Amino acid sequence: MKAGIVIQNRSIRWFLVVAVWTLIGLSFAHQFYVSSATFGNPITWRHAMVHSLADWYLFALLSIPAVALARRFAIEQMNWLRRACLHLVAGVVFSVTWMAFRAAVGLWQGSASAATISFLDLFRSLFVKTFYFNLFVYWAITSVTHAFNYYQRFHDREFNALELEKRLTQAKLQALQMQLNPHFLFNTLHTISALVHKDAEAADRMISRLSLLLRYTLESTAAHEVPLKQELAFLDRYLEIEQTRFGNRLTVLREIAPEALEAQVPNLLLQPLVENAIRHGIEPQTKLGRIELRAQRMNEHLQIEVRDNGAGLPGGELTAEGIGLSNTRERLRQLYGEDQNIDLSNSAGGGLRVAVTIPFRVASNGQSDSAHAKWS
Repeated sequence: MKAGIVIQNRSIRWFLVVAVWTLIGLSFAHQFYVSSATFGNPITWRHAMVHSLADWYLFALLSIPAVALARRFAIEQMNWLRRACLHLVAGVVFSVTWMAFRAAVGLWQGSASAATISFLDLFRSLFVKTFYFNLFVYWAITSVTHAFNYYQRFHDREFNALELEKRLTQAKLQALQMQLNPHFLFNTLHTISALVHKDAEAADRMISRLSLLLRYTLESTAAHEVPLKQELAFLDRYLEIEQTRFGNRLTVLREIAPEALEAQVPNLLLQPLVENAIRHGIEPQTKLGRIELRAQRMNEHLQIEVRDNGAGLPGGELTAEGIGLSNTRERLRQLYGEDQNIDLSNSAGGGLRVAVTIPFRVASNGQSDSAHAKWS
């Protein structure tokens, strides 16, 4: 079904292209017909139409490589001089090629009408009459192609921006849903209830942390990326609640390279990964649980790892991908294109390893200062 739609769109596109060139040819045929009659050298409409359509169908044929060249070597601000020179040479080739083809067609038309004229004479006549006009046609084709390309890029950027907004909103809702998960809230409230009569201050701190965690999720910045240290600060609030629940059963180890703290990461990236590690890796087992967080720069990329010492993936492969993971993959693709990766695998020492690789970009000072102030 999808292939059929593509073919149909291509057919419509080619039909429109041929129709445009035909209309141009017919308009010039009308001008040729009227002007010939005006200057006392009347011609038949058939002669005017055949002559003009031959001209413009050749332009249509040569426009195919011209459009491909314009798309491949677009003239932009950073390279305009070099690309303009390239298109100037290509325009000369375009003009000479058109004259050669048109001379060949004219020679064939002349043989059909018993006229005697050589190819070289036809080429010379066309050179004098049409060389600069052919250059104009080439630059018109190039300009129209550039205009369509710029429009397409603008449309794609608008579409990607809307997609990113959608994905970020979904990430916020999913993060909130995880924190409002009855299982999570029940365990948190149960811990608070147990602490109320034993350690009122600890219970008060846990209520405050839960409130802060929920409030931040609702009021989270609309930025698609935040400094890694802001993500870690938000994660700390979540881990404080979980460590109060699990006590000595949960240990969190960090290996965060100093240069990675200012790197930009997708907003609300880490907490769902750690939530899954605790829920599926730590909680089902009775042994001591361990979460390991690592972040380091690897050449031009930032790699973030979340590991647990749970059971890992059955058979070493992911059988089904949840909404949270699929949404994270799509957010990464929208933000970084193909220059990103998220990989799930079993660690050598047991447990699950989630590795996220994204381009390394340093946050501005303003972002870093505001993030530090927000959680200090």
